[in-house]
Amino acid sequence: MADGAARPLRADARRNREAILTAAVRVFASEGLDAHLERIAREAGVGSATLYRNFPTREALIEAVYRNEVAHLCDAAPALLAAKAPDAALRAWTRLFLDYVSAKYGMVDALRAIAATGGNPYGHSRDLIQAAITTLMDACAAAGVIRTDISPGDLGAALEGIALTSAGAEHRQRAERLLDLTLDGLRPRP
Repeated sequence: MADGAARPLRADARRNREAILTAAVRVFASEGLDAHLERIAREAGVGSATLYRNFPTREALIEAVYRNEVAHLCDAAPALLAAKAPDAALRAWTRLFLDYVSAKYGMVDALRAIAATGGNPYGHSRDLIQAAITTLMDACAAAGVIRTDISPGDLGAALEGIALTSAGAEHRQRAERLLDLTLDGLRPRP
């Protein structure tokens, strides 16, 4: 296009991009961020040229994986609310948040390196996450199952603290207990 505007992706190109991102999460999780990009292309069922056409650099792929994980996390909030009671949806979403932070934990150094070169891998992720928390808390408050004197920012900070102090598979049980304590503290006082 002459004006430089991006065209929407064809359905097959969208599927390839999603397959690459899904494979990248799996491969990076098992092999680390230095995993061969060709391995990711094979796992995704695409050629290396397709991977590089979508993500010209390793950094571009890592940033896209991160943004995609944030989008999946935030998109889960309305789906959970549609399927569960508000307090059960909030509880389920906090578990997804732990999974998200665990996945991001291995990417921290790469994301910092991208930020150091002028990239902004975090973009609007904090705002998106806060919006998801707000949606869940508003539904819980409307149902009368949580206190209304706690802000989404407070819960977000608590979730970040729990996730960061309990990072790693060996600490998951501890994180689950801390989440339960935090969520129990949101219940209305008698």
